[in-house]
Amino acid sequence: MNETTKKTDLSIRLALGPVPYYWPPERLLEFYQQAATWPVDIVYLGETVCSKRRSLRPGQWQELAAMLEQAGKQAVLSTLALVEAESELGAMRRLCANGRFRVEANDMAAVQMLTELKLAFITGPGVNIYNPQTLSLLARLGLQRWVAPVELSSRSLADMQHSRPAGVETEVFAYGRLPLAWSARCFTARAHGVGKDDCEFRCLDDPQGRLIRTREGEPFLNLNGIQIESASTFSLLDQVPAAMDLGIDVLRITPQTEHTAEVVAAFHRARSEPGAPPAADALDAYMPGDRCNGYWYGEPGMALRTA
Repeated sequence: MNETTKKTDLSIRLALGPVPYYWPPERLLEFYQQAATWPVDIVYLGETVCSKRRSLRPGQWQELAAMLEQAGKQAVLSTLALVEAESELGAMRRLCANGRFRVEANDMAAVQMLTELKLAFITGPGVNIYNPQTLSLLARLGLQRWVAPVELSSRSLADMQHSRPAGVETEVFAYGRLPLAWSARCFTARAHGVGKDDCEFRCLDDPQGRLIRTREGEPFLNLNGIQIESASTFSLLDQVPAAMDLGIDVLRITPQTEHTAEVVAAFHRARSEPGAPPAADALDAYMPGDRCNGYWYGEPGMALRTA
């Protein structure tokens, strides 16, 4: 297993999470060519939402991973968050046994496969780790880094950090629409009035998901195939110094349709100059929706604390 991690003098690393939306292959390839030049240390690759989305073949994802490694990034291959069929299990087995790149397990089936292969692994935000006992158990199985569930507050993270097993890194979701739930049914297909099996890849029409509103016209949730996201964009830009104080190792930025480079640059500035944190609203102009940060403070996720 070859693991290349870009060494840096900065006390916290930046990760680019997997693209959650269905983009055509040319868009994905162009995006990662650009990402190779950005000041991120880790890049997660692969389809995590729907197995019907096959913009890139497994070999192409690995070619991208190799390209990013050459650019000095740590490349990680990510698995599906919801596995429903034997064919999906087979694809997951092949990904886990790729023989070169570290794997992010977004489902406990992937954790079991990686454990059986005696490989170190990373768990994504969809794996339910809410207490030190679970973290210690997974560490004994080979956990190298965990991405905290998005609803964990900074206070809960502080408790987890206090009991964190040696050799296990902590990664926190720091920017993007929050992944809230996955379902066997496809919300996007239903919104278009078609069945999941006959969806005709309608997700291609929604490159940043499909916003739904309340009867009063307020943004409510974002539909992304079988996944539900928050309508608002979660941002911890002004909490980078606090994350450093907690001993967080990695901050995750979720790609969005536009302006991901500007988002990465803002977080890079924040970690480079922790004594001068940016304004909380510095990225509002680049967000596809309103800003939220409630979970960080132990409040409802859609809440926004401005002070």
